[in-house]
Amino acid sequence: MIRVTRSTTVTATPEAVVGYLQDFGHAEEWDPGTRSCTRLDDGPVRVGSRWRNVSRVLGRETTVEYTLVELRTDGVVFEGRNAGARTVDDIRVAPAAGEDTTGSVVDYHATVELRGWSRLAYPLMHLAFRRLADKTVEQLRRTLDGLRT
Repeated sequence: MIRVTRSTTVTATPEAVVGYLQDFGHAEEWDPGTRSCTRLDDGPVRVGSRWRNVSRVLGRETTVEYTLVELRTDGVVFEGRNAGARTVDDIRVAPAAGEDTTGSVVDYHATVELRGWSRLAYPLMHLAFRRLADKTVEQLRRTLDGLRT
């Protein structure tokens, strides 16, 4: 199992961050691996909402269906599945410390469980996901800093 954790501080409020992140369609803006992310259902975003995410990993495109499995005032949890993997993205948001700080601390936890033949690529995938996590948290920080709060 691959596990990566990254943390960053952003200028947006926790409410703005969670409000933005609950729509996984925004992954096109903050996840450098995402090529497209399309909502598969209608109505307001809620637990059970689903998206089809097409990403590029190690030069290959892969499609994962993500479901919002938890929506809390302090974060979101998405679960993704395809034939070769199960992923969990747990993003936790807390107020930044300090008297005159209105920003947030964002902790990004990603877990990837490779299945079937994909398990053979574990060493390479582990390295690729660690590098991608570094790029993702940087792009996430820039994107969240641009939110109006």
